[in-house]
Formats: sequence, C-alpha cells, structure tokens
Amino acid sequence: MTLLADRFSTIFRDEHRAVRDALLELLEAFEQRSCEQAMDRLLYIAALTGPHFRYEEETMYPSLVPTFGTDYVRRLYVDHDGAIASAKRLVALAGQDELSDADVTEAVALVRTILPHVSDCDGLSLMVERLSDADVQSILDARDRCNEAGIDLLSWDEKVRKEPSLPVA
Repeated sequence: MTLLADRFSTIFRDEHRAVRDALLELLEAFEQRSCEQAMDRLLYIAALTGPHFRYEEETMYPSLVPTFGTDYVRRLYVDHDGAIASAKRLVALAGQDELSDADVTEAVALVRTILPHVSDCDGLSLMVERLSDADVQSILDARDRCNEAGIDLLSWDEKVRKEPSLPVA
C-alpha cells in the first residue's frame, strides 16, 4: 500500500467512525424521546455525510467499477438512496413535538438500517488501496472540494446530486 492510499484509508475510516458514533447518539436520543437532541444529531450527521456521499458518488464509486463491476457499484448508489430516504423520515420524526412509542420504534429501526452501510462502506477502502496513486489523489481532491462546498446531505440530494453515469466494467 502506498502512503497516499494509507492516508486515504485513515481519513475514510475516521469519517465512518464519526458517522457511526453520531448515529449511535441519534439512536439514544430517539430512545430517550428527545426530539431536540435527535434533531441536533441529524443536522450534524447531515453535515458530515453530505460531502462524504458526494465525493463517494462523484469520484470514488466510478473508480471502483473496474474492480467490482457496474452492478455492484450501482447497488452502492441505491444504498445511498435508502440512507437519504431514512434521513428524511428521521428529520420528520425529530421535528415533532413529542414521539409516540410507534415513532420511537420506527426511528430506531431506520437508524439501524443505516448503520450497516457505515461498516460495509468502510471496507471499500481496502479496494481503494489497490487503485493507482492518481486515482487515489483524484478521490482525495474530490473530498477536499466537497468539504469546501460544505453542502449537507439533504441539500445535496435536492439541489446537486445527479444520476450516476458509470463507466462499463
């Protein structure tokens, strides 16, 4: 593994740890029926995941097509679709004045559907390690650009996100 790939893996893992921890805090907030705390965590998660999802979709995922093939990479985009839909519903739940038992059950289930994506996605760094330094640098450059733009997840989905245009494997 090159130094550049090692740098990417460290950054990528740290990003996933931050999202994991925030999701677990979100789970606790819903279990405690704290709409205010849940909304705070959701806004934080959206700020983290907007740039992260964006650079994954715009640069990293297309670079993985030669390794995984188009079908698997399309599934990664579909996983993002699911996480975004869950996030929108979680925002609606947290925006209520109070949560019913059914609301808490739904919120907990939604958070638990997102958590596996965090751990599964983290494993993609193993494949990124095998890319050329130029490809890894391109991913890191896209990450920097997306972080500088600072667009949260739901705003990115509504205003910027495009349908994937993937190379054929």
